[in-house]
Amino acid sequence: MNYGIAIFPSKKVQDEANSYRKRYDPHYALIPPHITMKEAFEADENEIETKIIPELRKIANETAPFSFGVYKVSSFSPVTNTIYLKVEPSDEIFELNDKLHSETLPGEKDFAFVPHITIAQKLSDEEFSDVFGSLSMLKFDLQDDVDRFQLLYQLENGAWSVYETFRLGGE
Repeated sequence: MNYGIAIFPSKKVQDEANSYRKRYDPHYALIPPHITMKEAFEADENEIETKIIPELRKIANETAPFSFGVYKVSSFSPVTNTIYLKVEPSDEIFELNDKLHSETLPGEKDFAFVPHITIAQKLSDEEFSDVFGSLSMLKFDLQDDVDRFQLLYQLENGAWSVYETFRLGGE
């Protein structure tokens, strides 16, 4: 089964992201707005329960809650026509990402970690140019606190659901 790890921002940030995702993100119905902390990886139920969840609890206990800001949009162009809310980089979010890619957890890091919340993807070149042009002129002033991350699993229809939540700084 496919699993992944994400941070779900506050309702305020999700509402802002969804105001664009409804129109520009074909994955809108599959998962709420999120920051992907670990891309999809394969694991079986036994591995999840005996190896992965204990390691994620340990990581969560050793990680203090932190904050982030979103002030603008950016894109992964020319690699893909994906537009996202740019999460301001912080030592805390990069340290958490590094911990989630330790040797004890499955899954490789395919790309350099860019903290973001996708708001548009799979756009044609023309649509990308128009949407990115208009969104890049907007200023955002979103602040959010992170006190947990979620282990997700993928359903047969492609949607993602929370398997377990891990609170930062211990229970």
